Amino acid sequence: MIPDITNANLYLLLPGKVTDVAILVARHNHISSLDALRQFYASSTYRRLEQEETKTWHLGPVALYQEYEENSKIEDMADITGLSTKDIEAL
Repeated sequence: MIPDITNANLYLLLPGKVTDVAILVARHNHISSLDALRQFYASSTYRRLEQEETKTWHLGPVALYQEYEENSKIEDMADITGLSTKDIEAL
């Protein structure tokens, strides 16, 4: 029987998913794996991934990478413009 995924055991899935996404981040941004890991762990995508109720853990590495890149662009625009990320998403 396959156990249910809960906040108590979600941590068991995260290392494999984070590794796969970090590899994509490193390759696409031409940075080291360590820098890619640091960037991903600091991202809003990772914060969503580590919350079971978001069901983000269902996503594969490519979908997680795409979400990470999209969120990174929005966060960068927010930093540059001084607008909130919600305001930028509404544009």
